[in-house]
Amino acid sequence: MRTQGVLSPLLVRPLTENGFEIVAGARRYRAAQIAEQSTVPVRIVNLSDAAALEAQLVENLIRSEIHPMEEAQGFRALLDLDEPKYSIEQIAAKVGKSPVFIASRLKLADLAPAAVEAFYADEIGVGHALLLAKLPANVQEQALSACFKEVYNNGAKPARILLPVRNLQFWIDSNVLLVLKDAPFNKRDAQLVPAAGSCADCPKRTGHNKLLFGDDLGRQGDRCTDPGCYAAKVSAHVTATIAAKPELVQISTAYGGQKEGSPVLPRNKYTAIQSEKAKDKQQAQRPEYKTCKFTTEAIITEGSDVGTIQKVCANPTCPVHHPKQPTSRNDEKWKAEQEKQRREQAIANTTGLRVLAAIGGAVPVRLIGVPDVLCRWMS
Repeated sequence: MRTQGVLSPLLVRPLTENGFEIVAGARRYRAAQIAEQSTVPVRIVNLSDAAALEAQLVENLIRSEIHPMEEAQGFRALLDLDEPKYSIEQIAAKVGKSPVFIASRLKLADLAPAAVEAFYADEIGVGHALLLAKLPANVQEQALSACFKEVYNNGAKPARILLPVRNLQFWIDSNVLLVLKDAPFNKRDAQLVPAAGSCADCPKRTGHNKLLFGDDLGRQGDRCTDPGCYAAKVSAHVTATIAAKPELVQISTAYGGQKEGSPVLPRNKYTAIQSEKAKDKQQAQRPEYKTCKFTTEAIITEGSDVGTIQKVCANPTCPVHHPKQPTSRNDEKWKAEQEKQRREQAIANTTGLRVLAAIGGAVPVRLIGVPDVLCRWMS
């Protein structure tokens, strides 16, 4: 720069105070000062505040070494301009990127502080950050922990190893995302949980932003990214359904006993009736593929598939679904043998007691002296 000077002109705009403001090229200007250059080439353009901001952002965003978080902040600043108004597609055209790229970078602005800190510290990569940013803030911290594996190498503290992006994606699929087509509640009901509104208008639904979630939709279709909101809607749905139909039987699909006084029937107190037809005659003989006069509707309130309606038979006297188990011949033979042994033992005990009583009544005095005689003889 000392020999050639500044080759690329700075972009400046005139100010009302008889001066100029550098819009783009501040680093070149500082470098020229260090190189003791007295002049620098400039391009003077009359720009409004919004246009100046746009020029600055576009200039900075095309730098190769820019951090993805700075890209996100720049794109967000452009999108938030009051005038002119930009769309994602317009920003993409301005900076020569795809709309999908812009949407992903914009989402990085929603990263939780802990994730932003880890991203700037290079503890996670851009792939991890993009997956985390798609999740609600209250889930991101837990998902951030799933990015690492702790390994002990004979040290006091375990070493953290960053796992591949596919591991984080698998964790999110298994622990966070919920398939909306399987939801038991009405997804368009905005009053079910008023604070959450309708799922159809929810930005946390993967189908709401196909630019951001296009690759994640797959065969499962729309999925919810907020397990807490989903659970609240399931709970509200169960409460409303029971209030509307108090005759519904409440059942649990979970293993284990129920709390005392609970109205929920455990798994061993009912038979769930299958909705689909039996595939063959052998399957048709199974109790769950049969109906009876006691068949009624039940709602699952505990375990898996909470909120769904299931047909069940909960009558313990039903001969179809709760038949009495026939006693096998082996069981009868064993019981007879046990009874025979019991009688023989009782007879033996009674006989022994009678013999002892007879002996004791015949020689009560002689038996007392026997031990002394035996002791003298043995000495």
